[in-house]
Order: sequence, then C-alpha cells, then structure tokens
Amino acid sequence: MNQKFGAGIWHFANYVDRYATDGYGEPRSLLEMIEMAGTVEDLSVVDINYPWSPDISVAQVKEALDRAGLGVIGITPEIYTREFAKGAFTNPDPGIRRRANEMCNEAADVVRQLGGTYVKLWPGQDGWDYPFQVDYKTLWKHSREGVGELASQNSDLKLVVEYKPREPRVHMSYDSVARTLLGIESIGLPNVGILLDFGHALYGGESPADSAQLAIDHGRLFGMDVNDNLRGWDDDMIAGTVHPMELFEFFYTLRKNAWEGVWQLDQFPFRENAVEAANMAIGFLKKIERALDRLDWNAMAEAQARQDAVAANRLAQEALYGA
Repeated sequence: MNQKFGAGIWHFANYVDRYATDGYGEPRSLLEMIEMAGTVEDLSVVDINYPWSPDISVAQVKEALDRAGLGVIGITPEIYTREFAKGAFTNPDPGIRRRANEMCNEAADVVRQLGGTYVKLWPGQDGWDYPFQVDYKTLWKHSREGVGELASQNSDLKLVVEYKPREPRVHMSYDSVARTLLGIESIGLPNVGILLDFGHALYGGESPADSAQLAIDHGRLFGMDVNDNLRGWDDDMIAGTVHPMELFEFFYTLRKNAWEGVWQLDQFPFRENAVEAANMAIGFLKKIERALDRLDWNAMAEAQARQDAVAANRLAQEALYGA
C-alpha cells in the first residue's frame, strides 16, 4: 500500500496564545504556508482553512499547490471565530446560523474547485459554558439541523464532523465519538461522517482505537487526524512523542478493518520548526507502517481472544521497537 500523508495547513502558520499574543514567529500568508508544506518529505495533501485573505484567489491557491506538488483533501470553514462566539449552527441569532451555512457552502464550492474530498466541520463555538445557559433540546436540535442542511445541499461531497470535548466552549455540542455518531445517525444522510482526531479522543478520555472501531462499525469514519498530548488539554504535539503505543494500536485498528485514507497531521508546533516537526511525525508514521507489516497478526488475534495483555503488548512492542 502506498500510504498518503497529509497535514492541516495551519501546521505551517504563525501561532498565538494568551501570552504571546503577537505570535511565536513572523506571520505567513496562505501561499507561503503552502510553499513551506511543499518542502515536507512525503506530504501529499493539505487541509486548508476558509476564508483566506481576500487578495488571494482560488486560482492562485491552485497554482501554489501545483508548484508545491500538493493536493487538497478538504476545506475547513472557520465557523469557530469571534463572529460565532455564541455558536455557529447553535447560535440564538438565526441570521448568524444562516451566515454559518453560507460560509460552509462557500467552502464546499472551494472543495469542488480544488478537487478535494470533504468539508470539515469543527463547530468549536457550538455548546455552552454554564449551567442553565442553554436549552439542551434546542441546542442539540440546531446542531443536527445545521449539519443535516449542509449535507442535503452538498450531496456530492462528504461532510465530516470533528468532535472535541471542549475549547473554545467549556462544553462542545459534538463532544465525543458516541454523541457525534448519535447525531449523525439521527441526521440519516450517507454523506455525513466523522473526522476522528487522535488527540481529541485522548483528551476526552477515550481509547482512540476503540473510537475508530466504533465509527468504522457504523460506516462513518471518513477521515482522521493524528497528533499527541498529555490528555489534560488539546496540546497538538508531534504524533508519537507521548503515546506511541496507543498510536500504534490506532493504526492497527484501521488496518485490521481495511480502512484506507490519508494519514493526516493536525499539529501546532508553537516553538518548533514546522517542517522538521512534520518530517519527524511522518517518519514515525512510516515506522508504524513497517511495524504493521512485521506484526504477527495471528498471534495477536489469539492473544486478544484470551484477553492476554502481556502477550498482546509483547507482540506490539516487538513489532514496533524490535525483538
């Protein structure tokens, strides 16, 4: 299998936080980020935020991608910014809800123009912060209706929902694999699925491998992102630096189910060199590929049938790290 690797274009951006509010480096334009992404070894596709600067056309983006030897896997509309402070699909103002729908439809048009696969929905402002702040039934209804309307309007594209427990809202509406699947199944349209972020699953107290299996069992795993964290926050660290065995188990689950798709990076190298961070992550993902080839699959199945943790982990360690 010739595995394809991708990255969110934000991996190559300038980062800010509550302390370095002017960023940890010089600002970069989208075209500059694409150029930088093109220098990463084995990177094939990128996920691009929308909207970008109005002085950059879709044609210019396509030209930059062609020069960099990159394609587009998807477009992520920015329905999580200040404009949507009280929610995108769940905003109490119907005008703002309509604006979110319009932005996502504009992003869908860009997906078509750039030959992408999906519109990624990360409704980070949809949710609540305080007890009694919202009517939960209404909030959940709007969450599902917002995604469902977009899916109906763009039946030729995939709509992927990226869940996360919290941030920026204290409690996000799509907060877990189970709740997101529940919402998707109630929407009932074939082009709505999950983009499973490995770090979000960790942060939410899930086993990423188990979350992947659950989404696959429902036929809804449409995409994935990998990174790492210390489980207390969505740190978006370099994949494999903190939880290598759980990352290995995650990809073991994908191969076991013959899931084929891009292995996508969602990392925020605040203080690290962005290209080096991407190369390091992809290098480790390629080690995982080779480890999956070396793994004794029959012995692993037998160990799991016995629920033999020692035998199963010995097999995994030998495959990943050598005997």
